[in-house]
Amino acid sequence: MARDQQSDKNTLFSGTGSMEFSGNFPDLSTPLVMGILNITPDSFYDGGRYISELQWTEQADKMISEGASIIDIGALSTRPGARELDEEEEIHRIMPVLEILRKRKPEIFISVDTSRSSVAEMAISSGAGMINDISGGTFDHAMARLIGKYNIPYVMMHIQGRPGNMQQDPVYRDVVEDIAAFFRKQIRVFNEHGATQIILDPGFGFGKTVEHNYTILRNLKRFSAFACPIMVGVSRKSMINNVLGTKPENALNGTTVLNTIALLNGAKILRVHDVKEAVEAIKLTEMLG
Repeated sequence: MARDQQSDKNTLFSGTGSMEFSGNFPDLSTPLVMGILNITPDSFYDGGRYISELQWTEQADKMISEGASIIDIGALSTRPGARELDEEEEIHRIMPVLEILRKRKPEIFISVDTSRSSVAEMAISSGAGMINDISGGTFDHAMARLIGKYNIPYVMMHIQGRPGNMQQDPVYRDVVEDIAAFFRKQIRVFNEHGATQIILDPGFGFGKTVEHNYTILRNLKRFSAFACPIMVGVSRKSMINNVLGTKPENALNGTTVLNTIALLNGAKILRVHDVKEAVEAIKLTEMLG
């Protein structure tokens, strides 16, 4: 790498975030598990499994009993090529699930997976304690102001493109440096609006090739310089299946391997479909000290 490029890279990794989380956010001294609750008919792995109230309440109970500290409710599939859902339908899917879970499990920390500030505000008003935004505030520029207004934990994920086109030949100058530049810029934007409880997600599979994904995983510790917790979501994704020749339903072992590598490289939150195995990975890696 040329000298001027190396200098630019160093300036990107200055600490600009915050590790201080308020309210009842779970303790981050030990890595946490975020359980995925997809209430969509078309998600890449579990689409259509948790449509009825009985189905998603049983799944939420299962994930909580297995050790999930956070339940992340998603109403919109973000798999490659997925169609975008209109705002009204997203709200219609999310709100009943959120309200019932909040009543049944008042102690559980609930996240809502949305890129729309209007949906996020409704969710927060109904008991969501966290917003998980695949766009990092770029799909809806009002998101930074909203998160700053409430200053709740916010997952800032990186994506290149949108779900409908993100896997159509993604290109980077340097994938780690480019993601770092994105975080640096967006953290500043959110901080300026008063949002300080930021979690970073490099967005595995969101506008990245298999090679990009493994480069990010190999260099995950680099993002720790932002002084924000790092969340990793590799659960059953194509970065596993394309290497092993598996399908999502057969990718649990691969998921556990990559989760373990992520933990060793600084991940503080694992976003997963399979909570028990992720909790075990955390317990075993913590024994290394």
